[in-house]
Amino acid sequence: MLSFTELSLRRGPRLLIDKASFTIYRGEKVGIVGSNGCGKSTLLSLVLGELQPDAGNFERPSNLVLAHVAQELDATDRDAIEFVMDGDEELRATEARIAQAEAADDGLKLGELYAHYAALGGYDARSRAARLMRGLGFSPADETRAVNAFSGGWRVRLNVAQALMCRSDLLLLDEPTNHLDLDAVVWLEEWLRTYQGTLLMIAHDREFLDKTVGRIVHLEHGEAKLYTGNYSDFEVQRASQLAQQQSMYERQQREVKHMMNFVNRFRASASKARQAQSRIKALERMQMIAPAHVDSEFQFSFMEPEKLPRPLLAIDKQSAGYGDTIVLNSISMTIPPGARIALLGRNGAGKSTLMKLLAGELTGGGGERTEARDLRIGYFAQHQLEQLHARESPLEHVRRLGGRYAARSTEQELRGFLGSFGFSGDRVFEAVGPFSGGEKARLVLALVSYQRPNLLLLDEPTNHLDLEMRQALAMALQDYAAAVVMVSHDRHLLRAFADELIMVDQGQAKPFDGDLDDYSKWFLTNEHNATSSQESFADLSNDKKHRKREKNERRERDDPLRIEVARLEKEMQRIESERAKNETALAAPELQVPSGKFRLQQLTQTQKKLKQELDAAEAAWLEASEQWEARQRQPD
Repeated sequence: MLSFTELSLRRGPRLLIDKASFTIYRGEKVGIVGSNGCGKSTLLSLVLGELQPDAGNFERPSNLVLAHVAQELDATDRDAIEFVMDGDEELRATEARIAQAEAADDGLKLGELYAHYAALGGYDARSRAARLMRGLGFSPADETRAVNAFSGGWRVRLNVAQALMCRSDLLLLDEPTNHLDLDAVVWLEEWLRTYQGTLLMIAHDREFLDKTVGRIVHLEHGEAKLYTGNYSDFEVQRASQLAQQQSMYERQQREVKHMMNFVNRFRASASKARQAQSRIKALERMQMIAPAHVDSEFQFSFMEPEKLPRPLLAIDKQSAGYGDTIVLNSISMTIPPGARIALLGRNGAGKSTLMKLLAGELTGGGGERTEARDLRIGYFAQHQLEQLHARESPLEHVRRLGGRYAARSTEQELRGFLGSFGFSGDRVFEAVGPFSGGEKARLVLALVSYQRPNLLLLDEPTNHLDLEMRQALAMALQDYAAAVVMVSHDRHLLRAFADELIMVDQGQAKPFDGDLDDYSKWFLTNEHNATSSQESFADLSNDKKHRKREKNERRERDDPLRIEVARLEKEMQRIESERAKNETALAAPELQVPSGKFRLQQLTQTQKKLKQELDAAEAAWLEASEQWEARQRQPD
């Protein structure tokens, strides 16, 4: 399907990929991995048609339907769900032709177009788009919001939804989990597992790669190697190759040393001159084996806090929200030194609000907040990347922190510290404005670390970080003496550091009885129930609670709104069935002759009427569903 032959790619004068040859077959799911700047996004640009090979060849079928996530999103006032539906270009083109045929009163053409529209799944396209939006964290009310009313991160999600809406043969994704929370990552993971086309994806989440791909393309030192298996399989195979390469390198070095010793000893000896020259020629012909090494420019540690009072922070029955909206109600939490806490919960449940409450950026309502006298909070959040001073260098940012640490450190010590976060050489003197998102995230982590916090709050720290930096962060957190509270969609990172999981749901924050796999199962089980709580997870294994759940389900079945939702669902199915039968009748050959014109007009009018009925039923269903979900959120 995708053939790369002796391929070479450059970005400016830099050779990124040199003489790479591999093939990706139809239906395969492939992850692209490698360090930052190795050419991953450049390779996707080639497949997308934005670049041409500098040498060699790349081939793909010309009739391939390709979908990708746009990097930019126009600030349009178009409804979000309409924007998502635009991803199905053939569907939109068919709708436009139907409108033209209706305007021209061309019944014959309409019959053909309606049949094609049904074959494309046009009558359930809106509900398909709504399911995509719901999976990515949007609420039903978001469907009719203007695109320009969403923040940058949510517009990225709209771009992802639009790409998934396309009925594609080939799907290209470049770090799709950035700006997604854990629930959306789990949902996208399941969606990609059932995707029928070919997937080519860059991702820096190893667990996400493990669950979604079956082959890995690894880019390193200009080479592109294809491995069979997921990311964990790739790591095992690569480690074995590196060990073998190192063994061969060491053996060759011993051979070279032995031959050079012979040459140096007997080069001037007449009796041994011929043997010495023979060994020199053998060395010249020898293909040298490079030493095996694993590139990782990151190996850092958080600066140890000076004091670790106990407890560091305690909040008791505090509430928090924005304006008149209460997001968290009567939260109690005590954080001792060494705590390793991960916050779980649905999008919008209040995880970031709780982080702001702990950080002191939100004033808690009621209750009490007790801080240790020597409490020093280090808070990482995405908005801090935007607060960096664009014209200042990383070195100037560290010095700007002030305090006795910066004052008593030499420039060389500060540069050494920044070097552990990937800022080496002249990079420490460059203005941060043009830095990539990953570089800015690393700099903010460095600044947080340099303040020596004893309570570290990390809200989605892995966005834009590559696999090596994520691993370095996981290792640094394991050795860190202070307390850590984290929100992250990277399950590998959470597994590496978290000792305690706290579920934020329905205004509460309570311990979650299970692990991350249990949370994923809980989420997928309750995907269509936006108001489910941790109690519904516990119901799966507790008889007493299971009976309570059955009682609640009976109550839901008897609820008039739930009954109305079910009735409207059946009504939509009935109308869609009638439309399908009508479309079949419209496609009959006998309607294409003059004697069938009257019958064709009748069927066309019936089709219009059914469409109006379907639109009305769908609108009523959406309204009833929202009312029912709102009622479910109310406490018993």
